Amino acid sequence: MTEDAARKRTFAAGDWYAVVGDQVTALIPTDARSRVAGLWDLADRGATFEEVLDGLLADGLSNLSGFALVGHGDRTRVLVRGAVTATFRTPRGEVAVAHEPDALWADHTLDGVTGGRIAVGAVSDQPDLALATGVARASAVQFGEAGAADVTEESSPYEAEQSEPTPPPEPEPAPEPESQPSEPLTFGAPDGGDPTPTGEQPAVTDDAAHPDHDGQTTVGAPVDDFVRPQAGIPGQELAPAVVAHPVAKLIFSTGEVVDVDRVILVGRAPEARRFASSDQPHLVTVSSPNHEISSTHLEIRPGAGADHGMAVVTDMGSTNGTVLVQPGLPPEDLQAGIAISLIPGAILDLGDGVTIQTINA
Repeated sequence: MTEDAARKRTFAAGDWYAVVGDQVTALIPTDARSRVAGLWDLADRGATFEEVLDGLLADGLSNLSGFALVGHGDRTRVLVRGAVTATFRTPRGEVAVAHEPDALWADHTLDGVTGGRIAVGAVSDQPDLALATGVARASAVQFGEAGAADVTEESSPYEAEQSEPTPPPEPEPAPEPESQPSEPLTFGAPDGGDPTPTGEQPAVTDDAAHPDHDGQTTVGAPVDDFVRPQAGIPGQELAPAVVAHPVAKLIFSTGEVVDVDRVILVGRAPEARRFASSDQPHLVTVSSPNHEISSTHLEIRPGAGADHGMAVVTDMGSTNGTVLVQPGLPPEDLQAGIAISLIPGAILDLGDGVTIQTINA
């Protein structure tokens, strides 16, 4: 597949995860969500098909119910397992790839691919949401040229090169997946719900001239009383105070651009009293004429563990909350103290017309 064709990606919203890089496209189920961040880190760094496959299988194959992995290049490599189907357009016609129950997976290498589609179950929605690179909740991903291949009656079926000498199986209708409620893309949020205060302390207030609506920057307790949110897998260490390479860039509606290479606190008058002198965060002050933004409203930091290589956001118990819009997902209100990974293209709305967009570093 040509480089230009491989870069044309669209997806249909769904419950699975689409991980799209320049060299690979993957579709994996919700029960493999812990692998998403690691796969995106590999795909974003331009890892090869084999390297991404190693990452996908690092936690084992027996607990991976299904997946599709496509490598884009002069030749197109595809692996399919479980209730996933793949179709590819080639000069000789359309090629379908599906997993046979007695096989480990279906493994094909194709020449001259101009486009294709990977999907889980019977997808009724046309993939029409753009996704150049990044992560999205999806039921199907389409890449390359749109439209079915022109196949005449004289055209002979194209036999793809396989890892086994058997011809490619005829695709069977995949079973309808059980309906599952869509959930936000989160990694490593602590079990047990909202964090609890560690002790009774006076509420944190602004100066008398600019108080918050309720006199606090947080709901129920000042920001210093909250248990520090643990991004990533519980029990793993947090990311270093300053990482060598930014994991993302933040574009503020004010025009300011900030690298996420350390903890960033955003608010009307952000404070960093809970940080050691050697671990000082970057403070970003935003204007809030209507006092809709709290003093210390948001924390954004490099992720660790399952969130490695991604930016992680936590609402610090702001008075009026924060709305997050991830690509391909409906808006959601952040829960105070719960860390959520940010997909490239995500937008945070703090109120008073202040928004923050996350892009690749």
